[in-house]
Amino acid sequence: MKIVGLTGGIGSGKTTVAAMFKELGVPVYIADVEAKKLANSSKIIRKKLIELLGEAAYDSTGLNRSFVAAYIFNDEKILQQVNQIIHPKVKAHFKRWVKQQEGVYCIKEVAILFENGGYKECDYTILITAPKKVKIKRLLQRDNTTEEAVLARMKNQWSDAKKIKLAHTVLENTDLEKTQKAVLALHKKLLKSQ
Repeated sequence: MKIVGLTGGIGSGKTTVAAMFKELGVPVYIADVEAKKLANSSKIIRKKLIELLGEAAYDSTGLNRSFVAAYIFNDEKILQQVNQIIHPKVKAHFKRWVKQQEGVYCIKEVAILFENGGYKECDYTILITAPKKVKIKRLLQRDNTTEEAVLARMKNQWSDAKKIKLAHTVLENTDLEKTQKAVLALHKKLLKSQ
């Protein structure tokens, strides 16, 4: 099975595009969702995150995401350490997941596919882009956050210009109808390229 990496900066709409592939019957793995599940279920991740960030990293419901986010998005060194704790577990989980899937290809949606070198393990990569103003507007509506917080998160990701050089396909996601047509055309292309 081919592994198609799907990525894009925060607010680009990569999860929306991943859902379009899922509607076409393509198996889709959302790394961020699985990482959150693993952060709550893995005793090893829990122990290491508490050692790194302190007891406040977890609360009665599990991972204290707002605490962890505030911590990591303002300290690049801590962000890298958290990634080193979580990413190997997600990578192993994905490998097990792929073995259970059927079809010509699957989508692996990862926010930092290029930044963490994960693209090297993909047969094909898709970059979702959108103008910075559009991304900020989407995030302000979606996350009930501030522009300052959004910009801090964006600062930890590569620019689209840097990612474009590594992507096989770039889809600008500003018009849902156009994006859907592009996804369908790409799906047909990927099915043919077995």
